[in-house]
Amino acid sequence: MLDLARRVAVVRRSLKLSSTRIAFGAMALIGAATLAGHSLAQNTPAKGSPDHIKAVTSAIDTAAIRGNASTTKDWPSYGLDYAETRFSKLNQINTDNVKNMGLMWTYDLESVRGVEATPIVVDGIMYVTASWSVVHAVDVRTGKRIWTFDPEVPREIGFKGCCDVVNRGVALYKGKVFVASYDGRLIALDAVTGKKVWEKDTIIDKKMSYTITGAPRVMNGKVVIGNGGAEFGVRGYVTAYDSETGDQKWRWFVVPGDPAKPYEDESMAAAAKTWDPAGKYWVNGGGGTAWDSIVFDPDLNMVYIGTGNGSPWARNLRSPSGGDNLYLGSIVALNAETGKYLWHYQETPGDNWDYTSTQPMILADLTIDGQPRKVVLHAPKNGFFFVVDRTNGKFISAKNFVNVNWATGYDANGRPIEVADARSRDKAIDTIPGPYGAHNWHPMSFNPQTGLVYLPAQHVPLTLTEDPKWEHNVNVPGRPMSGMGWNLGFAINATPPTSKPFGKLIAWDPVKQKAAWEQDYVSPWNGGTLTTAGNLVFQGVADGRFVAYNAATGEKLWESPTGTGIVAAPSTYIVDGVQYVSVAVGWGGVFGMLERATEQESAGTVYTFAIGGKAPLPAFTKYQQQGLLEGVKYDPADVGPGTLLYISNCAFCHGVPGVNKGGNVKNLGYVAPEMITNLESMVFAGPFTKQGMPDFTGKLKPDEVVKIRAFIQGTADAIRPKK
Repeated sequence: MLDLARRVAVVRRSLKLSSTRIAFGAMALIGAATLAGHSLAQNTPAKGSPDHIKAVTSAIDTAAIRGNASTTKDWPSYGLDYAETRFSKLNQINTDNVKNMGLMWTYDLESVRGVEATPIVVDGIMYVTASWSVVHAVDVRTGKRIWTFDPEVPREIGFKGCCDVVNRGVALYKGKVFVASYDGRLIALDAVTGKKVWEKDTIIDKKMSYTITGAPRVMNGKVVIGNGGAEFGVRGYVTAYDSETGDQKWRWFVVPGDPAKPYEDESMAAAAKTWDPAGKYWVNGGGGTAWDSIVFDPDLNMVYIGTGNGSPWARNLRSPSGGDNLYLGSIVALNAETGKYLWHYQETPGDNWDYTSTQPMILADLTIDGQPRKVVLHAPKNGFFFVVDRTNGKFISAKNFVNVNWATGYDANGRPIEVADARSRDKAIDTIPGPYGAHNWHPMSFNPQTGLVYLPAQHVPLTLTEDPKWEHNVNVPGRPMSGMGWNLGFAINATPPTSKPFGKLIAWDPVKQKAAWEQDYVSPWNGGTLTTAGNLVFQGVADGRFVAYNAATGEKLWESPTGTGIVAAPSTYIVDGVQYVSVAVGWGGVFGMLERATEQESAGTVYTFAIGGKAPLPAFTKYQQQGLLEGVKYDPADVGPGTLLYISNCAFCHGVPGVNKGGNVKNLGYVAPEMITNLESMVFAGPFTKQGMPDFTGKLKPDEVVKIRAFIQGTADAIRPKK
């Protein structure tokens, strides 16, 4: 018994000692872990700090953008993913709780012209552009500025672009932010500081009115950018640059050049066969500028380019014997590594109506007729929704998503069946859709859960009457904006249009090729869309609201006022476990310069929302507009010649005096009489050149300004209600 008791005591002491050792060991481990945690905390940069920004932005490359597509917690590229679906898999904000979404903060973009950018966001660091290509870096966690970069675009060259001094955003790649400036430079910035790393002039001919308003795209270390300017008689092209050095890697022209010189490649030689050299298209530039849509398929290593309209617009004048005029109005696939042409599908052969195909494209995998297909989804200006095989460019289907009057449909080969009078040379054409397009640059989105594309659709009435005396770059009073370098080959609204304007959101089924639901708006020119796994669609609209709809049914679930109209598309992302939705607001663009659908206005502003947000809205101001102009003295005999001078120099920015309301540019029928009385001091090195107004010194004579003044006041008098 004694031995047994001793043995038990020994075991107990042993167990006690072991427990002590275990406890001490555990304490040691906890202490080590605590010390490691302190060390880790000390080595982990604070969110929003320079080290944090460097870490998260340096990690963005092609693999990261592809990887993010599985979670979509960030918004690292223009269309969210390389397919540019603008479909977020986030569902923290959904149909059940979106009613509780509120404003978290607003950020002042310090701009008064159009804002078209989609905010790029990575771990709470936002990059967004305002008008004049100014870049802002913003801390989402606070809504405060990190830095800004102004490329200092000369304000006096605003007239060189057709469609406002806008910019659709930046690209982010390996610690650099890439922005393309309005005057044609591609600039790489340090993502942490906003300091310039490198800059390249992308313009091949500085004498021509080339501009850039689009967002660059980056894939596999190459930054790809196109340009605008087809209305001004330029030749379109796209260029890829090395993201680290800025060295040019490849360039592809959209239309052929001078046939007396060697063609750049086989695709240009083939295209030249579809143009009539009698029109000297190479002198007129040909157009085709790729000013917006650029989409990348990393599996196929193809980059898809949407190409622009002809220069001039009138096909009969640029290519008298006809022809398809490749590669206008087309989707073109290029090898992403080399820029080599692979295939094309031309949506509008022989474009005659400014029917660009530059509108945003979406890549999707659909089941069509029981077979899986890799497709491009596209809704260009011409009013038809296209489904095209993205592996080879083969036509699958097309159906008009709005009423159209230029074609009855597309045949089995993918060619339009045109209406006989669509190309009339001797009478006005009130084409539906008009040159503003049934869908313009405003991004659409695709939700694979509903199978629907959310498409901003519209019509803005314009009539086109061929100008048989048109000559390239010849300024003639009465020829639309020819004093500013426009080359259309048409008179605009010489005969008033009879079609009616509209704007709407369409939920379009690309397999069935029909609408699932629609929402009508009070005006054209509504913003781009975002759709989410929360069964939501977000869109900003022209009448100054940011709206959320049920993606399946179209039921409106929530809205917030924004003071002024919205044209840009929103983005959504997660920061510290919270889902945010941001949209950049600033009324403008080609329609927004002339018209508006609100009586309030505000500076360019980023609005950021989340569930439970309670920040106050910024102050809105009433649009400052005088009564209908009166009291300016003029000679009635000057009204006629003044009309022609106004059309060739002023109409596309200021509209018709007293008829258009004015947008982010004043309608001259609703300004103070003193301004029109002293019109010479406004147009010759005047005070508005810093806002983008041209200096007409050397372009207009003083006696011509007198005639324009007569037209402005004479028109206001003509429309004044009789007492």
